[in-house]
Amino acid sequence: MRTCLWVFAVVLVFGFVDGKKIERLRTERISGSAGDVLDDDPVGRLKVYVYELPSKYNKKLLQKDPRCLTHMFAAEIFMHRFLLSSPVRTLNPDEADWFYSPIYPTCDLTPMGLPLPFKSPRMMRSAIQLISSNWPYWNRTEGADHFFVVPHDFGACFHYQEEKAVERGILPLLQRSTLVQTFGQRNHVCLNEGSITIPPFAPPQKMQAHQIPPDIPRSIFVYFRGLFYDVNNDPEGGYYARGARAAVWENFKNNPLFDISTDHPTTYYEDMQRAIFCLCPLGWAPWSPRLVEAVVFGCIPVIIADDIVLPFADAIPWEEIGVFVAEEDVPNLDTILTSIPPEVILRKQRLLANPSMKRAMLFPQPAQPGDAFHQILNGLARKLPHDRSVYLKSGQNILNWTAGPVGDLKPW
Repeated sequence: MRTCLWVFAVVLVFGFVDGKKIERLRTERISGSAGDVLDDDPVGRLKVYVYELPSKYNKKLLQKDPRCLTHMFAAEIFMHRFLLSSPVRTLNPDEADWFYSPIYPTCDLTPMGLPLPFKSPRMMRSAIQLISSNWPYWNRTEGADHFFVVPHDFGACFHYQEEKAVERGILPLLQRSTLVQTFGQRNHVCLNEGSITIPPFAPPQKMQAHQIPPDIPRSIFVYFRGLFYDVNNDPEGGYYARGARAAVWENFKNNPLFDISTDHPTTYYEDMQRAIFCLCPLGWAPWSPRLVEAVVFGCIPVIIADDIVLPFADAIPWEEIGVFVAEEDVPNLDTILTSIPPEVILRKQRLLANPSMKRAMLFPQPAQPGDAFHQILNGLARKLPHDRSVYLKSGQNILNWTAGPVGDLKPW
């Protein structure tokens, strides 16, 4: 009976015309504090000075392992490339609003392509020691007018396991800086107030190559591909994703409305474009590339990650385009989604069809107006002017250079 009701709802949602033609969805935008901000132009509102660091902090790492260009943490590389040719770049540090250090802390990959964060704290400390010794700008604020891109699982806590990341905390030397990071969770030690949460990197050209005609009907109700259990790192099954993914599988593996599997088919991107809802549950961290993929492909993201701080939350109206489900409510996921009125689904789809939503989630080459690069700059511009209190008096020190684990203090 529920399946029949859903089929009827699909007819309502997609507006079949003459029994065979599907009316294309119009786009819609949200005016006000959210939505319009996506179109802000950061040029002329801030100037960024890019430190020229030795290549061992960036280019040599990439030469050693070109896979860093395509993994989900690659924003650190593309942000560097973008800034080098951006009109907001200034070659005069005395007129800069912000200072950027091009460091690639996630470009140290295992054979499986996963980043090893263990050298990252030493790399960061080494770079900061270099810029504080060779330029006067770090010392006058101890980094309060500097920003760093730290796309690790738990940002500048530099560990892929949450318990150990929390134990480490944010690298002490970065406590006053603005951190541009994929990790975002409210009331978490790995997210400083004032950090800018960004989407993970997803390859724009690859996604564009898998676009299907927009009039193809969305015949899948709920779609998900990925792990439900991490038997290697969580054999008991209760820690990974805080049990949310396991609950999805146990409750809905035989539900005909749910197309869920651990398989990752070659038609993955096409399938997302045929789906109405795409599940975006937490894994080891609350974020994943599925959020980007869902928005780009117009699939309503079902966000299952309590207290998540979403990318560019001051600009993207997430409450309007997505569905939020508490982790404890996962067993009721079918009831929650089938209870959403068709007109609400339609409006979310119209908003997702707005090109500005999609651009804001991507790091294209070359950059485009309103893309993720520009949203980062918009976030930095909105933090200006710096409060005078961030400038230290002569001889004043706030940061403790010897704080943190002993291993972090070793030379890099």
